[in-house]
Amino acid sequence: MHFKTIDDIEGMFVQFVGMKLPSHYSDAEKNEFLSHIVSEEFFTSTYITEGIRKESSILIFHMHNDFSKLAERVRNMMRTALGKRSEIPYIFSGIIRKSKYGTKVPLDDYAIVGNSKRGKYLIVYPFVKTSDWYLTDFKKRAEMMLEHIKVGRKYPSVKQLLAYSFGIDDQEFIVAYETDDLIAFQDLVMELRETEARRYTLRDTPIITAIYSSPDNLL
Repeated sequence: MHFKTIDDIEGMFVQFVGMKLPSHYSDAEKNEFLSHIVSEEFFTSTYITEGIRKESSILIFHMHNDFSKLAERVRNMMRTALGKRSEIPYIFSGIIRKSKYGTKVPLDDYAIVGNSKRGKYLIVYPFVKTSDWYLTDFKKRAEMMLEHIKVGRKYPSVKQLLAYSFGIDDQEFIVAYETDDLIAFQDLVMELRETEARRYTLRDTPIITAIYSSPDNLL
């Protein structure tokens, strides 16, 4: 599934699904499970977290314009022989929406859903701002976000995807970054810590780092 413009992804639902797999499984179990991951109906990207996170082995990102389809797909995965012996320690759900601060990002600069080559690493985390942020004058918030954006543009090797979770999940946003350079990403994070908007961060953990893998090499 490929997209031409950001309008193609506007309003689509996304999920990041972490799964803890058993240490041993048969080829038949693996093939049955993978048959539910490869589908032209969904946009899907898969990652390995084993050796990085203790609570999960793999991470699945998928996107569809019908939220119930995402939920049904996860249920079907868990009904497979391998899924029945697995656990889901986290699911982050959200909606792709345009920024209210007027920033325009070319589709190719979007993490995951951009049509350029997948980055080696994905970093994703749930994000919640303080109540004071939403009670601050919009113009002041826009100025702080502009500072935030200027810092991000200094690191073109790092791409971002932001999903809105208000009202449908525990967090307010899902923030995902895609990069081939974890050192550059860490430099970005350290610099963002010194921006004014950081004062209004309530929660931005767990931070899940994952390594991109095609479905064929996922298990």
